[in-house]
Amino acid sequence: MKKLFSLVLITGFLLLSLGAISQPPPPPSNPSDPAPPVGGSAPVGSGSLVLLTLACAYASRKVYVLKTEADTE
Repeated sequence: MKKLFSLVLITGFLLLSLGAISQPPPPPSNPSDPAPPVGGSAPVGSGSLVLLTLACAYASRKVYVLKTEADTE
């Protein structure tokens, strides 16, 4: 039951954070521009935040498992 609750809590947090940081699409490029920007105009900030959040969740899970294994021995 505790695992299910934590899974639901983490999933809800991620869904809410993704909805809060979403950005509108960039305006269409002007065909009269001589050269489009290198790499396009993709937003990188929100993807980095999601990756960082998942890395923190993974690391905390690993620490929790190691801690509970050390307590049971």
